[in-house]
Amino acid sequence: MLLALQNVSKHFPSRDGSGLVYAVDDVSLDIAEGKFVTLLGPSGCGKTTTLRLIAGFEFPTAGTIMLEGRNINESPPNQRGMSMVFQSYAIFPHLNVFENVAYGLRIKKMAENDIKRAVGKVLELAELEGLENRAPNQLSGGQQQRVALARALVMEPKVLLFDEPLSNLDAKLRVQMRSEIRRIQQELGITSVYVTHDQDEAMVLSDMIVVMHAGRIQQVGSAVEIYRRPRTRFVADFIGRANFLPVVVEERVADGWRCRLLETSLVVPNAAADTLAAGDEALLLLRPESIRVTTAADGVLAEATQQSLRLPARVKHSAYLGSVVEYEIELQGQPLLAVRHDPSEEHLYPAGTEVAVELLRSNLFLLPAV
Repeated sequence: MLLALQNVSKHFPSRDGSGLVYAVDDVSLDIAEGKFVTLLGPSGCGKTTTLRLIAGFEFPTAGTIMLEGRNINESPPNQRGMSMVFQSYAIFPHLNVFENVAYGLRIKKMAENDIKRAVGKVLELAELEGLENRAPNQLSGGQQQRVALARALVMEPKVLLFDEPLSNLDAKLRVQMRSEIRRIQQELGITSVYVTHDQDEAMVLSDMIVVMHAGRIQQVGSAVEIYRRPRTRFVADFIGRANFLPVVVEERVADGWRCRLLETSLVVPNAAADTLAAGDEALLLLRPESIRVTTAADGVLAEATQQSLRLPARVKHSAYLGSVVEYEIELQGQPLLAVRHDPSEEHLYPAGTEVAVELLRSNLFLLPAV
């Protein structure tokens, strides 16, 4: 394992002196060589502090950080073999593009010919050829971000760190730059740790996503695992949009768990834990795009089949957005959000329309109630 965090914690004294603030609380994480790992979570979850601990800008209160099997807890940042791309770019305004990228190599007293060769290589990789003599104020935001990335790459770090590098760019440029970052990372095969609160960034960029909350890791997995099989309500609610319906577990059956939902019995094949038992309260996770909305015949009854559950409901509000239509639905007193992609006109139901919602069993997932 290239980089490993073993039971790492970071505590700060609270401002009012009443105790300690646990910014990072007993975090353990293994990062393999060549992988792109994203620390994802809301503000204050501990992701940036974790990155700063890896970089050496902070030192752990407890636990161990290992790089290539070596304890680097006390190593200063310049001895860790890492480079960071900052949110603010941190480009020197008095240096042109070439000199900004070459700065770290000059500090290392590398030979001038080697500097020219190394800088030229990363400028080509970052698609900055021809801009070597430009001043930072003559560059667009995206070009400045590429300079910051090239400056980090030219040092040939063992681990490349990103601290929310795209947050200062507009939406279109963010999409473009995240594709460029992933392209360069895969081309070089460089181990990367990326911090963001943007779910789309995390899902597009990452080999592995680490969801954090209140200083702790909530779940580690691929984008598909995190989205389709979340372990907790927090993870399910943070990644994408979600509906949660209360259910009661009736029994474990061969192909899942039989549950009682709104006076209707159904079998749910997937769950976050295998410890559910008869009588347990649980939550049924429904993604909005997995709910089928159709017109309801007068007097439609709840209908359960081996593949799905069909229930009567009513549209409270609809929003047509061109490529999608979003429905706020009332299902026997429970609110639901449903999304239909590429809707035709006959599939547009105004507020007040009596409809049927169909829940496919394969798209249902059980979560613990707490």
